[in-house]
Amino acid sequence: MKICRFNHDRIGIVCADEVADVSPALDAIPALHWPVATGDVLIRHWALIAPGIEALLPTAPRLALTELDLLSPITNPSKIIGIARNRRNLASEKIDIGGGSSDQRQDGDPIQMFIKAPSAIAGPSEGVIPRFADRRTDPEAELTIIIGKAGSQISEHDAFQHIFGYCIGLDMTLRGKESPSSRKSIDHYAVLGPWIVTADEVPNPDALDMRFELNGHLIQEANTRDLAFGIAEIVAHASQFYTLHPGDAIMVGTPVGFEPVKPGDMMRAEFSSIGAMNVRVHDYA
Repeated sequence: MKICRFNHDRIGIVCADEVADVSPALDAIPALHWPVATGDVLIRHWALIAPGIEALLPTAPRLALTELDLLSPITNPSKIIGIARNRRNLASEKIDIGGGSSDQRQDGDPIQMFIKAPSAIAGPSEGVIPRFADRRTDPEAELTIIIGKAGSQISEHDAFQHIFGYCIGLDMTLRGKESPSSRKSIDHYAVLGPWIVTADEVPNPDALDMRFELNGHLIQEANTRDLAFGIAEIVAHASQFYTLHPGDAIMVGTPVGFEPVKPGDMMRAEFSSIGAMNVRVHDYA
């Protein structure tokens, strides 16, 4: 199932080139009272919402996908986790990204994580609003895990039981000497979309082809099998440090291929089993 949020917080199921509007199913979400439980409300209450979606789907209004504004499919994760330099053969990379930026992980080092603020989330139709016109901002296209079941100290064996699904993420990165969490947490610097594909439709997330284009030019092309750390290993590792809550997003890392963006650029990220999203770069904030 492909679950999208569109227009004014409607929820839909993607069916080929159409979206079935099943928003009435959201009425199953219980009334919220302070303090609200941690996690994205949609994902946390999915077991209550899903039967309504199934009942509505056969007769739900259908809308053309091309005519919708696609928003981030999650809205209130407790955190977005990024995985730094998750690729092999780092020693052979000769990359000049300027701005004094430096990554720490080297070949043989353990997984290294950083946190992106949830306030950085944007959907594909909202686009990216870069800051600091005198500095470089790069997009990094990444498979993104959406957690479905809370857990801490999860084993690799059990990791997939905690995954709700997957989407595409653009980990927008301001280059510079500040910590990654600050440079990557600017508003609109965590683009998520175009929808969540539930885990049952992605049988092997460790073998997905990906492409990233900037203004029609190929910048990144790889497969998730090229990552230094696989999906189960990443989930298990993250859960040793943090309790993972429903709706938490983990951007698993990006292949080599970096190019700065400027206002007016169009980015396109595509992953097999998930789909593709086009994201515009707007004028500087």
